[in-house]
Formats: sequence, C-alpha cells, structure tokens
Amino acid sequence: MSINIGKGERINLAKEAPGLQKAGIGLGWDVNSTDTGAAFDLDASVFMLGSNGKIPQDEYFVFYNNLVSPDRAVKHLGDSRTGAGSGDDETIEIDLNAIDPAIAELIFVVTIHEADERRQNFGQVRNSFIRIYDPETSTEVAKYDLEEDFSRETAVEFGRLYKKNGEWRFHAVGQGYNAGLQSFVDKYL
Repeated sequence: MSINIGKGERINLAKEAPGLQKAGIGLGWDVNSTDTGAAFDLDASVFMLGSNGKIPQDEYFVFYNNLVSPDRAVKHLGDSRTGAGSGDDETIEIDLNAIDPAIAELIFVVTIHEADERRQNFGQVRNSFIRIYDPETSTEVAKYDLEEDFSRETAVEFGRLYKKNGEWRFHAVGQGYNAGLQSFVDKYL
C-alpha cells in the first residue's frame, strides 16, 4: 500500500518497505499550454553527496550526460524531452546496497532546460510528483505530489534519500529555486 506524503514529511524505507534492495524513483509532470513559442524540456538529476554535503567526484552527479554513478548504484534511464503521456516522465533506478559507503544523501532535482531563454518556469508545469517504488514488483512505496505553485522558479528539489542510523529514509522537499542546473552543480561540487 502506497503512502501519500506531504511537503516536509519523511518516511523510513526500512519500516515502510522492509527488505527493499532496489528502489525506482519515478518523477513526473505535465506542461500547460503556453505561448512561449518553445517546447519544454524538463530534466531530472541526482546529486550524490558525502557527509560534507558535497559530491565526492564529478561522476556522482547523475543526469542526462552521465547516466550511471561510478559505484553503478544509481542509473538514470534517460531524458524525456517532452514529458508527454501519463505516469513517470523520467526514472532513476537505485541499488541501495551498492551505494558507495561515502555517500550519505541523494538529492533529486528537476530543472527546465534553457528556462530563461525560453521564458519558462514551473508555474507552467502541473501534476508534478516524485514516487518511490519496488522495481521488482512494481509496488509503489510512497508518493509526493508537489501541489505548490512555483510561479517564477525554474528548478525544484523534489526530494532526498538519506541514510540515518544505517537505514535509508526519504524526505519530501518541494523547494523551488530561480536557478538553472549549473547553480546546483556549483553548490554541490
């Protein structure tokens, strides 16, 4: 049974999905009709951080140009350039047991590609969500629907997976930023 969680809420995956070895992270959204004259291209990225809040090596930044982490624990299944259709628009597969022990946290961010040039923001995006599921059984563990109106923001941190007392937990963040992907790279590198 899936748990619907709200902004700021946290769940313990060991308690909610005992025995979960691999996790699928599905991210989805729909785009409103706009008159910006350009197609939307939203991109999901994962920042794998050490206990110091920084990426230990560039390759621990998993996104459309680096689909697999060096420990092979995090795999981005590719960039959806349109976000068309229902369900997950971009998917990340995670082998929880294979994550490098130096990694303490995974941050899931979605940015709008060339947002400033295309005059686009998350106020033109609706039905955004992040969900965690068991890829072996397709059973959904938890889902966070982002209901905020990010009227000027061009990037949103959807959520975080982090390790506490040896157990993986999920935090529904839903924090918008008026920034691009590079600002996150600069922050975590």
